[in-house]
Amino acid sequence: MRNWLKRYLGKRVELNDQQALSLAAWHKLSAVATSQSCKASRYVVVDVETSGLNLWEDRLLSIGAIAVVNGKISLGESFYVELQQPVVSNKENILLHGISGGAQTSGVPAADALLAFLDFLQKAPLIAFHVTFDQTMIQRAISQALGTSFKHVWLDLAYLMPALNPELASKYRSLDDWVTHFKIRNDARHNALADAMVTAQLFQVGCAQAGKKNIKNFAGLLDLEKAQRWVNSVS
Repeated sequence: MRNWLKRYLGKRVELNDQQALSLAAWHKLSAVATSQSCKASRYVVVDVETSGLNLWEDRLLSIGAIAVVNGKISLGESFYVELQQPVVSNKENILLHGISGGAQTSGVPAADALLAFLDFLQKAPLIAFHVTFDQTMIQRAISQALGTSFKHVWLDLAYLMPALNPELASKYRSLDDWVTHFKIRNDARHNALADAMVTAQLFQVGCAQAGKKNIKNFAGLLDLEKAQRWVNSVS
């Protein structure tokens, strides 16, 4: 257990004055009320690329994010960063996401990259497909680079979409399945920003479907997700 905690938390972090001020300012922001209408709120859809699929050993390589504001994708509010790596990931991993060894070693220092992400995020709720992976990798990176916890509201489309489309729940499992079904085009799969963009379009589909069921705020979407998690646990 002690070794696991050491790997998860990392060594004690020392931020410079500007970094410490930026982090403190983010912590002071007020959380967004989940009772607000989806058509009068800002959400951030996020995707990550990593050095592998091990939640406790692999490293966060890049973050891509895009804002959905008042129900519309805000193309002017997108975010992408590649984090500087101490070592380069293996060849197979590089071929998957296309982040070269040179790009990995010359990326943005982790503390600065993650502070930039928090500045973009503000306290908007986060959306992802299979939240556990993205959430854990971002939490680990923030803990290790900034020395702080990252407790945030997330919505998982991997549960929301089956809840809204029960007839498809047993057929579609992956992000690719759902975006193909709804004819959402992705020309750069495994690029974090491109995947965030298609996930944002899928979120719009979900919001439209939920609206037809008179579910019009984030709290209602979270309730649907929770219900689907229960269905999955007993089926």
